[in-house]
Amino acid sequence: MSTPDIIALFSGGLDSILAAKVLERQGLSVRCLHFITPFFGSAKAVPYWHNVYGLDIVSRDVSEAFAAMLRQRPEHGFGKVMNPCVDCKILLLREARKYMESVGAAGLATGEVLGQRPMSQRRDTLHLIMRDAGVAGILLRPLSATHLPPTQMEESGLVDRTRLLSFSGRGRRDQLDLAAELGITEIPTPGGGCRLTEKENARRYWTVLTLLPEASGEDFALANLGRQFWHHEDGRHYWLCIGRNSADNDKLAAAVRPGDLLLRLRDLAGPMALARCGAEWPRPVLESAAAHVASYAPKALAHGGAVAVRARQGMEDESAVDLDVLPQRLGEAWGETPWDDVKAVIRAEARERFAAMPHGRVTDRDAAENQDPS
Repeated sequence: MSTPDIIALFSGGLDSILAAKVLERQGLSVRCLHFITPFFGSAKAVPYWHNVYGLDIVSRDVSEAFAAMLRQRPEHGFGKVMNPCVDCKILLLREARKYMESVGAAGLATGEVLGQRPMSQRRDTLHLIMRDAGVAGILLRPLSATHLPPTQMEESGLVDRTRLLSFSGRGRRDQLDLAAELGITEIPTPGGGCRLTEKENARRYWTVLTLLPEASGEDFALANLGRQFWHHEDGRHYWLCIGRNSADNDKLAAAVRPGDLLLRLRDLAGPMALARCGAEWPRPVLESAAAHVASYAPKALAHGGAVAVRARQGMEDESAVDLDVLPQRLGEAWGETPWDDVKAVIRAEARERFAAMPHGRVTDRDAAENQDPS
């Protein structure tokens, strides 16, 4: 694999595609770097993007670094939901610099557009992100470059600044016109694709973040699967995930870690469920979970009596335990935290952090100004 001139952070969105193409149009060798976490990114999409857009793309999983940032709480706060946009960009740029140095590239590029996003793409915030990520002088934003100071790549002559662009603001007309000029006919839908911006997902993630002592990337990935339920008893928290369909069932089976239990009806068709750390659960809690799982199987409900739910550690476990239970929807025992409750806790934490911080920084106060009042 040849040494690229520039590493371009690549989300799969239109702006990242255009940024790479603008640099390629100058004859530069651009390698796109696509990051993967439980909240965004898709390794499976990389071959598709390569075929459609003709770009050199590699992917890197930064799930654990992202999970650590969430555990510590993002220094610059959350956006409208649970999206730590500023800290996310800082983290990804730090990781991108490591990759850039490992392959010997001259600099980095992103598809950011000045003023496009109110929290993370203001002029002051763009500067802050560049400074805190340690990429000052080596980060080029080709779509808005003429509004920003020149980078080392421009000053050295590697990149022709006169051929860079001056996009700004929230409109997309300039981007769409450039896409047409470049012959790009497949236009990704706007929105970013970050699950942390969606209330339903954030409700799940916040529960994992606050109830597990060391929530990992694997834990957040599990929170994406199926139906999510929690039971609280004697100061302990029990996490149950129930598949909605065969695809969920397969993913739950693949997500098992040592100490987890898989629950499934022994004699009837029905959903797969994963009990995180279920091997340590008291028998009554496990039976309650089994009854709740069985309640999502129509054939178990039609059976009209007790059914056997098999609990085992992995698909090949021969020391399985059968639990005879009545299928019951135990909503009083196995519930989900409403978004409004989660939102209140996030806001309270933000106020406490802001009160303890110096003024004049991009923090939760900036995030609060962009909150969805609903």
